[in-house]
This record gives sequence, C-alpha cells and structure tokens, in this order.
Amino acid sequence: MSIFSNVRHLSLQELVPLLEQQQAAKVDVVASADSLRSNTGMMELFGVSPVVDERGVTSVDGLYQPTTAADGQIADKLGIPIRYLRRLRDRDRLDLYDSNVNGWLHGPVSNDLPEPDDRSFLLRLFTSAGPCEPGVLRAMVSDRYGIIDNLDVLAAVLDGIRGAGADVEVRDCDLTESSMHCKVYSPQVSALAPRFLENYRSPFANPELEAARRAVGGEVDRWRRAAASEGKGYEPGSEPVMFAGFRFSNDETGHRAVRLTPELWVKICGNGLTLPLFAHTHRHIGERLDTGTVSWSQDTYRKKLAVITAETRDKVAEWLSPEFFAARVDELEHAAGAPVTQPERTMEVLAKRLGFSDTERGGILSHFIAGGQLTAAGIANAVTSYSQTVPDPDRASALDDLAVHAMTLV
Repeated sequence: MSIFSNVRHLSLQELVPLLEQQQAAKVDVVASADSLRSNTGMMELFGVSPVVDERGVTSVDGLYQPTTAADGQIADKLGIPIRYLRRLRDRDRLDLYDSNVNGWLHGPVSNDLPEPDDRSFLLRLFTSAGPCEPGVLRAMVSDRYGIIDNLDVLAAVLDGIRGAGADVEVRDCDLTESSMHCKVYSPQVSALAPRFLENYRSPFANPELEAARRAVGGEVDRWRRAAASEGKGYEPGSEPVMFAGFRFSNDETGHRAVRLTPELWVKICGNGLTLPLFAHTHRHIGERLDTGTVSWSQDTYRKKLAVITAETRDKVAEWLSPEFFAARVDELEHAAGAPVTQPERTMEVLAKRLGFSDTERGGILSHFIAGGQLTAAGIANAVTSYSQTVPDPDRASALDDLAVHAMTLV
C-alpha cells in the first residue's frame, strides 16, 4: 500500500500507520524562484539549505516529480493555462513544459518576455524512497500558507470528540497524496426513515456494482454482518434506519482546509448523505515565512490545533444531538417521495446542473436502477452508493456533498 497513491475505505487502524509513514517522508521548505527550475518535467531545487531536525540533516536539493495537484499550482502561480501544461505532460513534450515553466521563473528579459520572478514559494515535498529516485513535489503554495498536518488534525478532532462526550465510531477513512477524509457515526443516535428508504435495496446486491466497490477497497457485507450482530439487521431492501454522523477532512497542499460536515448515514449499505449547508471550515492561513527550512513555533502550532479541537467539540455536540438529527431526517423524509418517471432524462438534467461527467452520469444511473427506488430519494441514494466506487477520494466526497441537492432538484 503506497503512501503516494489514493487509498479508499481504510479503517482507523489502517490509516494511522500510513499517516506516520507520510509524516516521516515530509519536508517543507520556502524556496525563492531563482532556486527552482524545471528539468524534464520535474522540479529541481538547487542551493537550498538542508533541513536539520530530529531526523538529522536532510539535503533537499534534487529532483521532485510534481503530483497532478502540484502541476495545477505551478500553472496557477506562473500564469500558465493548466490545460496547456497538462497537455504537454500527457503528450510527453517535457521540453516545452520546461521552457514554459523556466521562462516564467527566470526570464530571459526582453520586450515580450517577463521579468524573472522575485517571489518565494512554500514547497511541500516527500523525500525520495531511494538514492537514485526523485522525490515528490506535493504542493507549490504561497509562503503564507499555514500548514496543519493530517496526523495532527486526526488527533485534534479525536480530542474534540472526546471533549463532547460523544459515543462514536470511525467507520471509514480515505487517504491521498494531499488529503485525508474520515467518516464518523454515532451508534446511539438513530432514527427511522421509512419514506427515504422505502423500496430501496442495496445496489451492491448487483455483482458488477459490488465488484466496482471492492475494486477501490472495503466490503459492504461486513456492515450487514455488523448490523445483524447488533440487533439492527433487516432483510435486504427493508432497512429504514439512519444514523447521525459527520465527516472531517484535511488538505495539506493548499486547495482546501480542515472541514467538518454533518452526515446522515445508512449503515446497512454504507450510503452517507452529507449536509454541506452546515459545514464548518478552518482555512490554512499563516504568517509570511522566511526563505529556507520551515521552522514552526510549537506554541503557535499547538494553539492552532487547540482551536480545531474546540471547534470539533462544539460541532459534534450540535450535530449529534437528537434535536438536530431529528430535524434533518424530517427534512429528508419530506423531500424523498417526488417520483422519477424518466430516469435517463432526469440524469441528463442533473448532470448538466451539477457537473457530473459522462462516466458519473452513467454510473449513477446504473446505481439508481439497481436500487429500485423510482423517487427523489432513489437519486440521492444512487449518488451516495456510486460514490463508494469512485477511486478518487476527493471526487467521491464532492459527489456525496451533491446528493441531497440532487434530490431537491427532482
């Protein structure tokens, strides 16, 4: 299991060792533009002071392969159209890639070419796995970007949950080269949602759809067995119980922030409907950093984490309260019954309104048909079951954020 690739449907016990491996490979430096150059599509650092920390002395000069996200940040920072830069990489025109990046970083100066860039950037790196291998450029962001690492966010949020006195379980975790997503639910806060789940059957009873979910990790049957062992088992297709929960995520590379979002979860099939209207975001903003190795004030860092812990405590107390949960389930029940008489046409309209790709539109339609629920609720359930088969955790999370909205558009 690589720490540099997308990994879905992890348990908390599986997530922590991967975060620890990522933490050990991380290096953060602030580098001026004149110490950077593109070399065969990789970012080369030169003349940057070594990192000195508890691991010893780590040289950071060398080559780093940009991730897809980092390519986007390079394009954004240098004013290069991202589609053009990605096309150069996809077509193996790394000579033109280098010329564009280096031209904007360094000149040369003429009437129609830019001045050399005089900015500094925070580079988030993974060191190389071997002496002859390049490292990984995870992010090229502003030197005002406030770093908060995944492992510390996980600890801070878990502390906040304990502070709220909530009885919860971490049910599912996703990890990418840049972000972490964790899903939590409370076994003690549940409600019947017979209208929302009327006639619904898990689409994962379809072997092809179940295989697609297994391909990105996880096992639906374990939830059915767990539910039965806890006295919450139902015959497939008649499981009207929803649980209160929430999600938390962190992005380490500049795109987002720490985000907390309440969720309504159908345990028996794993469908989770997030409620983005109530989401709380803690953005990564910091003081301007000096060029060289990034050195953080531990006192300042602890205070940032303490804020996240306090925010989590307050939001968990609100979102896992019976009153908040009952109100959200009631809203869902009222919107659930609108009929869907033309599924293909409905999906075409939703795809245009919500930005589903052709692949996503077809996948959601397949899950809608397999779910057997020809209502607005069936649309929401199709989006959240399809999302479990999507390899990219960030996109899967974005789809779940659209599920309730999709239902209201029917």
